[in-house]
Amino acid sequence: MTKEKGSQKPEARSQNGEGCTSPVWFGFLFWLLASGFWLLFLIPLTVAHAHDIPNDITVQTFLKPDGPRLHFLVRVPLKAMRDVEFPKRGPGYLDLPRVDEYLRDAAVQWIANFTEIDEGDARLPKPTIADARVSLESDRSFASYEAAVAHVIGPRLPDNIDLYWDQAMLDVLFEYPIQSDRSDFSIHPGFERLGLRVVTVLRFMPPGGVVRAFEFAGDPGLVRLDPRWHQAALRFVEMGFFHILDGIDHLLFLFCLVIPFRRFRPLVAIVTSFTIAHSITLIASAFNLGPDALWFPPLIETLIAVSILYMALENIVGSKFGRRWVITFGFGLVHGFGFSFALRQTLQFAGSHLLTSLLSFNLGVELGQLLILILFIPALEILFRFAVAERIGTIILSAIVAHTAWHWMTDRFDRLRQFQFAWPALTATLMLSVVRWLMGAVIIAGLLWLVWPRIAAMSWSKRGIATKGT
Repeated sequence: MTKEKGSQKPEARSQNGEGCTSPVWFGFLFWLLASGFWLLFLIPLTVAHAHDIPNDITVQTFLKPDGPRLHFLVRVPLKAMRDVEFPKRGPGYLDLPRVDEYLRDAAVQWIANFTEIDEGDARLPKPTIADARVSLESDRSFASYEAAVAHVIGPRLPDNIDLYWDQAMLDVLFEYPIQSDRSDFSIHPGFERLGLRVVTVLRFMPPGGVVRAFEFAGDPGLVRLDPRWHQAALRFVEMGFFHILDGIDHLLFLFCLVIPFRRFRPLVAIVTSFTIAHSITLIASAFNLGPDALWFPPLIETLIAVSILYMALENIVGSKFGRRWVITFGFGLVHGFGFSFALRQTLQFAGSHLLTSLLSFNLGVELGQLLILILFIPALEILFRFAVAERIGTIILSAIVAHTAWHWMTDRFDRLRQFQFAWPALTATLMLSVVRWLMGAVIIAGLLWLVWPRIAAMSWSKRGIATKGT
């Protein structure tokens, strides 16, 4: 009996072991099957859903304060509402008799929930939907506010029309309660999630009757529809500061200026001449005094590369202070046009404070340049003191910059050659523009004539600065 019991114990352990390991194996097999199902079915569905994101979306909007209400009209392609399953019939036609409720849900989920409107410093509450409807892509009623309102609240499309859901437009009229239609309004439209590339066209219609038009891509941040001068100034100071930090070509140009002159006094004169020069052409271009031909931007980009190449080569052969600030002034005129290209799409945020915004942008550029000088000068001093001799280091760094600028120049010149240059027609407008530029040139020459003796005295006096390089 003892042996039998003893002989049965191992067998019982084996059976218990099989009972314990069997659920483990079943769990492992279930995990494999579930993983295979996820790989075979869920990943393709996820990829297919990602591919459904539209490439190019244009959103048309009107914003009009009227008494105690702020009317917000929006037109957006229906295909941008990706998570809403609109009722369909047949091969994909919209079931128009049953679509109204879905349109309102889509308007709340994709438009109202991602639009923030402020009256002064107070955020407006969520809007109510006055009306929502489906329109044809060929409809042109959003050319004006009055036509758009009449269209949205007007008769609906016939119920029996065959309209594919991804070829329809969603038109919505939102209403916000406001304190006064004379308040200062701002908007942050979060429409960038509607597609891969989203362009928003916004027309603000204050009670005065002057329409302010905006057009921006992606997320523009908070847009003040009628900014005060200090609000516009702050925005453009920030814009100028980050523009100079993001522009690698402008950074290399400043780097070439700093390499041979790493003391404060000569750099003040050189950077000041660059600042005055680019301010002149920036302001002139903002007031439409510059050429508007298609070949002009690539020409300026090519000349900017030439300016960097020239400065780098001059550092290699030897630079003199008395010549450097004059050449910097000439190249600053070119860089000013480059700055103006960055401002073309952003001057719409200046409101009625164009000159203030331009000067603020210049101030931001100067603050960025000051930060660059603060970083470059000590770094070069350390490099030339502990790593390499000053003359050899200047040649090596300038050669690297020259190599980069040469490739930029050739690439940009290839693009410039694709444009056909045509002399402008000799008209009264052209002659007036030429006279303005000649008057500006005379004024600049007079200022240089007045400033030159002071600059020369500062460079050659005993208290002046010994120039770097030979």
